[in-house]
Amino acid sequence: MSFREHCITPDWPAPKNVRALQTTRLGGASAAPYGSFNLGDHVGDVPQVVARNRQMLAALMPGEPVWLQQAHGTAVADADNAGCLIRADASIARRRGSVCVVMTADCLPVLLCDEGGTVVAAAHAGWKGLAAGVIEAAVQAMDVEPHKLMAWFGPAISQRAFEVGEEVRATFIAQHAQATEAFLPGAGGKWMADIYLLAHQRLHALGITRVYGGELCTYSDPANFFSYRRDGVTGRMGTFIWLEM
Repeated sequence: MSFREHCITPDWPAPKNVRALQTTRLGGASAAPYGSFNLGDHVGDVPQVVARNRQMLAALMPGEPVWLQQAHGTAVADADNAGCLIRADASIARRRGSVCVVMTADCLPVLLCDEGGTVVAAAHAGWKGLAAGVIEAAVQAMDVEPHKLMAWFGPAISQRAFEVGEEVRATFIAQHAQATEAFLPGAGGKWMADIYLLAHQRLHALGITRVYGGELCTYSDPANFFSYRRDGVTGRMGTFIWLEM
């Protein structure tokens, strides 16, 4: 079975010209602990093997994705004009055939598009980027009225596995009081964070109410997903979006 049979197609009512794809860890050429469809070239995997995995994407996409150097920040790249390896945690595209991508292994990948199918975006929303405002930055860069946007959440670590310290909880609550709903008490003064709910709250505050996905946990499904928190040394999955040629 090839990697494409293992990919996830987002289930959301995006316009027909909006295409999106979520990879899993299956169907590639990487050996353990990166087995097998690792797209990250910064995690210690053999570069030639990563390149081979990325080349497999060519048949499914209109061009080379704009790969980012992700830094848990809020910079947004313009995929229509940017070269690869720009330091950013989100990208947007308005030109047909420009492919946005973020890589994750527990952090939340967020895809965005407008109802008219004129602009798309992908954002890497780990807790640091989420708290810093990466979703807000991507939405601002799209320059569309928020009520005309919709979002899809790819696989990320679920609340039952995402233990954080009090400082993380305090950071979110200081920004939005309703964030208290996204934390449950854990052991030893720690908290269990619901990154999906935190992202939902951010989108809702912006006026984006059409949100889909968010049911898959990277940590609890080692057969299908990479998880940095579970494994430490591991690969990266890709979440892609573009406007059809």
